[in-house]
Amino acid sequence: MKSIYCSFFGHQYEVSKKITYHVKEYKCTHCSTQMTTNGKGGISPLTPKFKEINSVLERIHNKRMSRLGLKKEKTFHVKNEKNLINFTPHFS
Repeated sequence: MKSIYCSFFGHQYEVSKKITYHVKEYKCTHCSTQMTTNGKGGISPLTPKFKEINSVLERIHNKRMSRLGLKKEKTFHVKNEKNLINFTPHFS
């Protein structure tokens, strides 16, 4: 039933994990589809390959931030409306 909602109205992604300042992981609030930011700035499905890339990138980013004396960016789950992204399909 949840995927029917997304097929009609589109996914509503929220940020589920911040990897770096510009790379994030998203999760649909209705059908739990997971997406991530790709190398070109768009979003792609979160495959095992992207999970591994994101974990390595997060580790490198956190090491660099701790070496520079900046606060580490912690993983968090967003609950507010500002970080929702609505991807509504366009019918021609």
